[in-house]
Order: sequence, then structure tokens, then C-alpha cells
Amino acid sequence: MALMSPPPSSSRQPEWLLAATKRLLDQLAVAPASSEPLLRELLNSFRQQASVAAVHVAVQATDAWTKRLSAPESAADSQSLSSAAESCLAEALDRECVTRQNEWLAAPISDTLQSSVLLVQLQAESPIEATALASEYLAALIAMVNQSDSDRLRIEQLAKVFSAAAHWYDDVDDADGESSLLHKIADTAVELLHCQRASIFLWDKRRKKLIGRPAIGIEGDSLEVPDDAGVVGETLASGQIQIWNQGSDDESRVNRQVDQDLQFATQSLVAVPLIGRKGQTIGVFEALNKIDGGFHNNDAIVLTDLATHAAVAIVTLRSQQSLTVSRDRLIQDAAGQSPLIGQHPAIEAIRQTAQRVAKTELSVLVLGSNGTGKEVVAKHLHYQSDRRSGPFTAVNCAALVESLLESELFGHEKGAFTDASSARMGQFEMANGGTLFLDEIGDMSPGGQAKLLRVLEQREVVRVGGSTPIPVDVRVIAATNQPLEDLIEQKRFRQDLFFRLNVVAVSLPDLKDRGEDVLVLAEHFLHHFCSQIGRRVPALNDSAKQALLGHSWPGNVRELRNTMERICYLTPDDQIRAADLQLTGANQAQPASPVGSVTHSALTPGIQAWPASLNEATRLFQIEQIRNTIAECGGNVTEAAEKLELHRSNLYRKMKQLGMDSEG
Repeated sequence: MALMSPPPSSSRQPEWLLAATKRLLDQLAVAPASSEPLLRELLNSFRQQASVAAVHVAVQATDAWTKRLSAPESAADSQSLSSAAESCLAEALDRECVTRQNEWLAAPISDTLQSSVLLVQLQAESPIEATALASEYLAALIAMVNQSDSDRLRIEQLAKVFSAAAHWYDDVDDADGESSLLHKIADTAVELLHCQRASIFLWDKRRKKLIGRPAIGIEGDSLEVPDDAGVVGETLASGQIQIWNQGSDDESRVNRQVDQDLQFATQSLVAVPLIGRKGQTIGVFEALNKIDGGFHNNDAIVLTDLATHAAVAIVTLRSQQSLTVSRDRLIQDAAGQSPLIGQHPAIEAIRQTAQRVAKTELSVLVLGSNGTGKEVVAKHLHYQSDRRSGPFTAVNCAALVESLLESELFGHEKGAFTDASSARMGQFEMANGGTLFLDEIGDMSPGGQAKLLRVLEQREVVRVGGSTPIPVDVRVIAATNQPLEDLIEQKRFRQDLFFRLNVVAVSLPDLKDRGEDVLVLAEHFLHHFCSQIGRRVPALNDSAKQALLGHSWPGNVRELRNTMERICYLTPDDQIRAADLQLTGANQAQPASPVGSVTHSALTPGIQAWPASLNEATRLFQIEQIRNTIAECGGNVTEAAEKLELHRSNLYRKMKQLGMDSEG
């Protein structure tokens, strides 16, 4: 069960829905006998365009829910609704907002005559956020059509309100998004009410102020007044519509100080409350000086209609701005987790290349030995690109057996193979709008290579067992520790795929060739792991620094990372010495010990103190054994797997189960 978050303001209503709205209102303007055929047509259009299974207008009669309208019409054969659907309807009505429960999405319809809700049955491919936004819009539309049945004279006015409100969101992504939005709303009120000015007063409850914009003639285009002053103060306090016309009402109700500040003479005004989605008052909408006389109830009705849309637009914009700030903070945090650290000229060259390439859509091939940080480079490219707000997805092609790799990448349909009990998206679909990192690309099967090439060329995937192309917008970054040119000569890798992936090549040096970057990285990992466990960062003494610089690092950055992680957890001193690093012992075979006399250090030199739990001791032993074997094999995971008598994919799976870092 989940309440839908406010939709991104940059995703405005789709053109088909705006067009359908205009058609509906145009048809209602000629006063048809019934609006139901028109609404049914709209629901059918919504179902088809939004890719949902069904859509209903449900009405609560006494204690039961019934379907007033349904699309498709066959969905109305049974008037009863499931308990899950009724639960979703009830929650939407209680909370007065769009609500989702599993496959059901409900949007309350504002109706003074009866309790009605728009009920949408989602499908697997239904875009939930976009459908929620469209459903909220459709529910509001249905409510107003219901109102039009009782008052058809307002159709033309409502059409103008819809048309104007649909374009209020155009500039909300600008730095001055709220100011632009408020100006557009005020301009709409001036046009529809035939008045001289209009302002939106937003309530600063903490400061007990009403902040009005636009405020022509005031520096900063913003006017502050006490929240109990004048007619706007009355409107805020009472939550009721207020109308004032000169000569027929109490002159003291008007705040003439504001007139002086604005160099303006108020002759008539109408003010209505701005009500948020949950019924709270967020401000006041005011129109000034009716051109052809004083304001009347019909003007108040039109301004109330505008205020309804304005309140939703303002709350949506503020929610979007808050979400944008949170998203940007998360992106910055994520980017900080994968910094491209180092001062070596080769690393600096990679940074410069990444800066030039990141903003493009060029494919990148990252080359380097195991453990050099190929995934770190891929993440660095992603977070420097315009796709940084999209997903970053990594797939290790060597960690999956051939029969599962295609399903993992491209997804599968229900029944595609024995265990495919339901349809599943592949990594390409999940990475849509972002970046897909394919590690160990040289280990991909010939069939997988052919499918990958087709995806890169056509920018669409076909799930295993399916036939429908699914468009994807994904940037692919591939990596390998193998010479692909040799694999091409051996007919193990497609040359055309190589050219597709190798548009820009980035080569990572081994850690032993990066000089004092070893110390820079060691300090980084020390700070990282110590901050995780809340301990003071120990210092590296001269002997430790010399040992780090003198080590050959067959496991590259991964080996250094694991060494620093062990130090942070198992070395309690404030200073790290060469002996604490255990670099030599970690790469040498240990002498055999007779049964009954095995010592902790002889068996696992990386473990300083054994835990009491046998399961935890076994886990630590397995981690240390795998790390040591990989280090002995110079970071070659395939060779290490053979020594451990495991298939390479099984070794990767075991490392994942143990929580070991397996990035390239």
C-alpha cells in the first residue's frame, strides 16, 4: 500500500489527455441530453493511452460501491467490486488523495451530490507515476463534468480554466518557477474575470504573514501584510468567499495602506481561500476592480474554480522542488561514494577524458586488470553525465551462466522457460533513462553478443520468450580485463560489437604502477571504513607507508581496499605499522600444522581474533581464503576459481553471499 508522491512538474499532462479534455468540453458546450456517452468515450481513451487494464467511475451507495461507468464496457458486466478494490476506494475517499493498493489506483472525485472515485486497474507495464498524475487530472475533470450537468452555463468558463491551467506548469523547472507560476495564474484570473489585477497571497503561518504575488509597483514583486488584515485576512480566518464593492459595503474592510504602497485604488474585490489537497488553507486568491462594475457570485465561482487548480499547482510545484533538492542531494551522496581518486598522470588523464565524454552519448569501453576500479570509472562517468538522475545498473557477465545472462539483460515473458512463473523486466529496461555497466563483457556468449548488438543499434529490447520490441534509452559502458582483439581473432567475440562498444576506450593502470596513489587510496579507504563504524582514523606510520609502496598489489585496488577494511575493524591501535598490514603473509602459503595444533595466525593470518560463533568463524575463514587465493593468482578470478575447485560463476556467487566486493 502506498500513497502516491506528487508527480514531477516537468511531466505535464500528456497531449492526448489535453486533447480529449478539449473534445469533451466542446461536446458538452452544445448541451447534449446526457454526458455519460462522452465520459465513456473519455474513459476508453484513457484506458488505451495509459496502458491500464480497466477504469471505472465508482459510486458509494449506502454501504456498497457500484460502477457507474466502466471501460471497457465488458468490465461493467459485474457491478460488484473485489474487497481489495473497495479498500483502495475507501482509503482514497478518506485521505482525499490519489491512493494505490497493489494493482488498484484510486483518485477521489470531488462531487457535492455523491461519493464517487475514479478506480484504475493497473497492468505490469503501466507507468505508475504518470498514471497517478493523469488519474488525478481525470478525476478532477469528471467532477467538473458532473457539475456541468447541473449548471451548463459554466461550461465555457470551465473550458477556459482547463485550457489556462494546462499551461501553468510550462516554466516550473526554471529557477524562479514559483514566481512564474503565480504570474500565470494571476494573468488567467484577470482574463477570465475581466478585472484590473489579481494576486495570490500565500500564508506564512509561522510569521503570521500573507505574502502576495504578483505585486506590481513593489520592489521584489512581493507584498507582505499581516494575516488578519483587510478582506484577505477575513477570507483566511473564515475560509469563506468574501466580496467587497465600493459604495455598498463597509469601507473599513479594505486595507488602504496596501493601496498606498501599490499606488492603486481598490474599487471592488473578490477573495477566495486556496485549499490544499488535504483541506488545509494555504493562502488567498484575490481579484481587484471588475472592469464592467462590481463582483458578483458568478465571479466568485469562477475564481474558486481557478483557486482549486491553483492550489494543486502550487502544492505540486513546492513538492517537486523539495523532491528535486532531495534527489540532487542523493545524487551528490551517491557520486561521493564512487570518487575517481588518485594523482597519477594516468588517473588525471582518465578524469579529463571522463569530463569530455560524460555529457555525450558515446559508448565507453573500460580496460584494466581485475580490481583496478573499472566500475568506479563507470559510476564516475554516470554521475558526471546528464543521466545522473537516472538509474545506474551493473551486470557482471562472468557471474551468470549463459542460460541466465540473456534473461538477466533482456528480461523474459511468463512461461519463457520452466521457472518463468511471471514476466520480468531485464536490466536494460530497469536502466532506462540511465546507465548500464556491463562488466567482463568478454565472457558474454555469442548469442548474448548478437542480442546486445541489436539493442545498441535499434535501441529496443525483446524479452526472452516474447516478440514485442520495448524501446529503451540506455547508455552502455562495458569493461573487460581480456584483450578483446585476441578474442576476435579466436572467433570468441564479435568484431562489429567491439566497434560499437569501443567508441571511447579508457585504460586503467595496475595499482603497482600508480606510485604514491597507493597512499592516497589507503587514506581514503581508512576514512571511509572508520566513518562507517564510528572509530577514530588511525595514522599510517613510515614503516606502513613503505610497506604499502613496496607491495606488488596483485589484487590491485580491491586488495588495498580489503586490507584497509580489515585494519579498521581488527586493528585497535591509533597507529598502523607495517606488521599490521600483513602484506607478505597474505600472499604466501602457510606451513601445514598437525591436527590439534593449528593456530589462528597460521590458518588465517588476516583474522586477529576468532568469534565465538562457528557460523561466523566459517564465514570469515571463507572470506580470507578466497581473498588470499585471488591475491596469489594476481587478481585472476578464473585461475583462483580453478584453485578453489569452483566454477567461475559459482565463485562470484559465493563472494556475493559472503558480502565481498566483486566490482571490476
